[in-house]
Amino acid sequence: MSLPSALPSSRVPDPRDAPPLRWGILATGGIARAFAEALRLHTRQVVLACGSRTQDAADRFAAAVGAERAYGSYEALVADPDVDAIYVASPHSHHAEHALLAIAAGKPVLVEKSFTRTAAEAHAVVDAARAAGVLAMEAMWTRFQPGADIIRQLLADGVLGELETVIADHGQAFAFDPTHRLYAPELAGGALLDLGIYPLSFAFFALGRPGRVTTVGSLAPTGVDRQLSLILDGFAAAPNAQALLNTTLAAKTPTTASISGSEARVELPGPFYIPQPVTLIGRDGVQLTSAQPTIPAHQGLCYQAAHCATLAKEGRLESPLLPLDETLAIMETMDLIRTQLHAS
Repeated sequence: MSLPSALPSSRVPDPRDAPPLRWGILATGGIARAFAEALRLHTRQVVLACGSRTQDAADRFAAAVGAERAYGSYEALVADPDVDAIYVASPHSHHAEHALLAIAAGKPVLVEKSFTRTAAEAHAVVDAARAAGVLAMEAMWTRFQPGADIIRQLLADGVLGELETVIADHGQAFAFDPTHRLYAPELAGGALLDLGIYPLSFAFFALGRPGRVTTVGSLAPTGVDRQLSLILDGFAAAPNAQALLNTTLAAKTPTTASISGSEARVELPGPFYIPQPVTLIGRDGVQLTSAQPTIPAHQGLCYQAAHCATLAKEGRLESPLLPLDETLAIMETMDLIRTQLHAS
């Protein structure tokens, strides 16, 4: 099979075309601020309100992002009748609790990745959302970017041939500090939930759910996972394929990703989880590369917000690009990974 003459065009709509919702941002950390900034710069979405554990923190965040309303409790935020949707930006340890608050209030909810701490919590959130008829979506922002759609089309068209190998890593260098959220067990710290979710979700995106997972790794002094290396295989749609994944809290790794098949491979430069150009490389070395993205770095959070807003306005209850059953399967796989790590 020869390469196409050009890469497919992304079908991702301009984020400004999405119908505007009035958002309530639950929690006020760094990712919440990045989300609000992405909405301000690239969408017609409105950050109407924010909520924090204290009124002072909520007031400071509202002033910084231009939110009209600030609440000193999460309960008050989700109860605001003018808030159309909730973005849960709290630590993993509280995602399930806060998502359930939003669902009980009848609000569509976009939940930061990883969706919850455990598969049991994820099932509780999904069951509640389905029972209430409320939209729920995992904020795995890479799935909604233009580059992901280019790769999605290449996979659907069989351009790569028979899939053989997926490689992805995500490592960041954090000095050990038992009070830091990534080293704190009570905040669901560890490399897997915060960093490893990216390569794991990428493998699911390319290959689906694995039939087998092999884990090696090490723990930080606080007991959270410090480094993990994973081999995934047994994929129903790609029986010969393997995924080789790594994540660590202790080193800045290349954070690149690739999907290789019998006819061609796709490469994403580091960090692969932000909007990046996609390069298709044939067996003969011929390359095609998409244009440099116009929305850089964490401003790419706008795509997931726009997608969520469109779903909400259409009355849909989950994303076709990241269905809830896939989020559940990823959470179940992360449970298995941690079980294998602690048993080794």
